Amino acid sequence: MNQKTVSRIKIICSDKYEAAKLTSIIFVPGKSRTFIKDVLNVYGNEVIVSLQDKSAHSITLQDDSQAENLVDLIQSTFESMNKIIDVIAINNTIEITIETTKENSS
Repeated sequence: MNQKTVSRIKIICSDKYEAAKLTSIIFVPGKSRTFIKDVLNVYGNEVIVSLQDKSAHSITLQDDSQAENLVDLIQSTFESMNKIIDVIAINNTIEITIETTKENSS
């Protein structure tokens, strides 16, 4: 039997514009999936992603550790460890609600 937990992660962007951009591409409401297809590269605090429509976009975060946190979160959704269920932007910060499914060992 699988156990599900819900938690929130905060990612701090460089400004409100970057937070709004990330909010619009990280989660597709009603579809429970991300619009991000791949992380192309990371340059310090800048993360370059490709989207489902094959376009590429840059997201500038507050610092290198925020970039690492974002990449880790995206990677965990690709590996189906986490599922994004909601995203809100507050100024330069986005709050991502995730559902994590863990298998119980019986």
